[in-house]
Amino acid sequence: MKQSRKALAALGLAGEDPHPPPSSAKRFPDGAQYRVEIPSTEGPAAFHALLVEADRIGVPVHRVSQGSGIMLLTDDEISEMAQLGTARGIEVNLFVGPRATFDIGAQAYSPAGKTLGLSLRGNDQLVYAVEDVHRALGLGIRSVLVSDIGLLAVLGWMKRSGEMPDELILKTSVMMAPANAASARVLEDLGATTINVPSDLTLPQLASIRAAINTPIDLYVEAPDNIGGFVRHYEVPEFVRVGSPLYVKLGLRNAPDIYPSGTHIESTAVALSKERVRRARLVLDMVARYAPDLEISPTRPLRRQS
Repeated sequence: MKQSRKALAALGLAGEDPHPPPSSAKRFPDGAQYRVEIPSTEGPAAFHALLVEADRIGVPVHRVSQGSGIMLLTDDEISEMAQLGTARGIEVNLFVGPRATFDIGAQAYSPAGKTLGLSLRGNDQLVYAVEDVHRALGLGIRSVLVSDIGLLAVLGWMKRSGEMPDELILKTSVMMAPANAASARVLEDLGATTINVPSDLTLPQLASIRAAINTPIDLYVEAPDNIGGFVRHYEVPEFVRVGSPLYVKLGLRNAPDIYPSGTHIESTAVALSKERVRRARLVLDMVARYAPDLEISPTRPLRRQS
C-alpha cells in the first residue's frame, strides 16, 4: 500500500485516515469554530415561525436552507425571505429548482438509479437551473444550494468570469456529499464554498476531509430518515473540534419528506421548522455541558417577534 499512500500524498492528501483525529486549526473568518444551520425552511411562514421559536428558547441561527427549490417560491416569498435574513443577519440558502426527481425520467426512482440523486437531466435542465439562480440573485439571495456537479462547475466559472457576484455562496447538497478527501477537493476546486458531507462519517474520516479543504463543512448531526436517520448529538463537540469550521445542521428524524412543499402542507412545514430549532437547543446545551470552550459565531441580538 505504500505506493498508493505516496500517490495521495503527492496530491496533498493524507495517505490514511488519522488515528486519533487531530483538532482542526481552521476557523470561520470571525475566528469561530461552528455555526448553526436549520434546513428545510420551506418559505416565509416557516422562517417566521423558526425565528419566534429561536427567540423564545435562545437558539442562535446562522443559516437557514430550503429544499423544494427556487422555482417553487414566488417573487414575493423569495424577497421576504431575503429581507428576513438581512434583518437578522442570517444567511438564506435556497435550493436550485430543477432536478432529476422532478423530471419525466424513471431511472432516478429505481433501486440502482438512485445514485443519480438530484442531478440535472440534459442541457435544457441545466439552463433552467442557471435561470433559477439568476432569478434568486435579482431578488436579493446570495446563497444557493447545488446538487449537480456540472451545475457547480458552471456556476463556479460564472463567478470567476464576473457573470455572477463573487460573494455568491455555492453550497453543495448532501445528495452529492463527498465521502473522501479527494472528492471533497474536487468540489472545492469547482467552486463550492461550503460542502455538505455524509452524515455517517467517522471522526477520522471527517478529519481527512477537513485536512484536504479550507471551505466550511456542513454536517447533519441529526439526519432525516431518507439519508439515514442518524441522531449523533453526543458527538457534536468532537465533530466541531475535528471539522472546524463546521455548520452544525439539524435535520429531523421520524418526519415526513415534504419536498416539494407548498401552502397545502404549510402547517406541517412550520411545525417541523419549530422542532428543528428545539433540537438545536438540545445540541447547544450538550456542547455547553461537555465542551464550553468551543467558539460559536456571534449573531445579532435575539429579539421577540411580534
